[in-house]
Amino acid sequence: MAGSDRIRVAMPLGPAPVDHDGVSDYVAHLVRALDEAGVTVVPVPVRPTGGGSPLRWFTATVRAAERVRRLDVDLVHVQFAPSAYRFSGLPGLLPFRLPRGVPLVTTVHEYGSWAVPGWLPGPLWSVLERAGLWDRETGRLVPASATVVVTNDGHEAAVRGRCGVPTAHVPLAPNVTDSPGAADAGRRLRAELGLSPGTPLLVFFGFVHPVKGIRHLIGALPALRRTHPDLRLLVAGGFTSQAMPEAEARVFRDELTALTHRYGVADAVTFTGYLPPDRASAALHAADVVVLPFTAGVTVKSGALLAALGHGRPTVVTAPEDGGDELHRSGAVAVVPRRRDSDALAATVGRVLADPVLRRRLAERGRTLAAGHAWPRVATAHRDLYQRLLGRPDG
Repeated sequence: MAGSDRIRVAMPLGPAPVDHDGVSDYVAHLVRALDEAGVTVVPVPVRPTGGGSPLRWFTATVRAAERVRRLDVDLVHVQFAPSAYRFSGLPGLLPFRLPRGVPLVTTVHEYGSWAVPGWLPGPLWSVLERAGLWDRETGRLVPASATVVVTNDGHEAAVRGRCGVPTAHVPLAPNVTDSPGAADAGRRLRAELGLSPGTPLLVFFGFVHPVKGIRHLIGALPALRRTHPDLRLLVAGGFTSQAMPEAEARVFRDELTALTHRYGVADAVTFTGYLPPDRASAALHAADVVVLPFTAGVTVKSGALLAALGHGRPTVVTAPEDGGDELHRSGAVAVVPRRRDSDALAATVGRVLADPVLRRRLAERGRTLAAGHAWPRVATAHRDLYQRLLGRPDG
């Protein structure tokens, strides 16, 4: 599309930079991909100044809505996650101040486990939601939306069950994509770490939070090193984020460092901190096995998982409580049978390290699965949704 044929979208989102928030990183990728698909996006951060008091969040919400009103856009698309707005419910007021007659779309990146205020009884929430008045997590955003974009079946069921709002299922895409030269960069990174060609390297990739299961991965290292004495672990990702402020992040990093000493594996573990995309891609290529031992299990809504699979890395994951989704049925990952269990983690990782045929099969199937989550596909799905809502012909 060119010129006036391009769809123009205002996209309110949380205030964090991409190195502190997965949703902001997602939006940065989506904006670029949509531009190539013929959609012009204007990001509109909801950014309080001088602190995070309710008054400042309210002011930031009003200010963001006023900016949207000044823009000449065809559609407003809000990116929502409680953590992206530091668990303030006030961005849920946005629809009251958005321009009338302009369709609203909301993407829910996190949904189904939060309510504001938390003390309101569930049955009362259900009455408000069924009446289309208010959603316990997003305020007016979901009820006022022409369509809610969801990234997985669980969110879709929750949105439809609560509010009955139309949904569009658009899968996530990798938060780091493979690129020419990244494999060579991976070999150079292994050399920087002092690894010989045969030294096994495990890589965890993503924000380093307590729910990511790093404690259990560190706890699995002594058993793994009995079979692979030179095995190393690279924890590739930042600690500080919207969900874990800097002070908490420092405490958690110190805790993990102490844990490596307690298990006698301090010499085997490297924490990188936040990596820019090219270094993150190199870290993934450096891996013999990527391990994602999330305490709630891993699904295809994980951008870190899709990045690992897209880089052709054999990947070990924990299964969610409901038994999994397309990921666990695909044969594209090795699944740890129990969460929060270092012994189970060591057994599954050890099996993958010991079987080169299995590693090749996981890598091949992983690339195939990730190909269905490429950014051009995600952008096309968004553009087609916008066109339907605006009554424009495809093209």
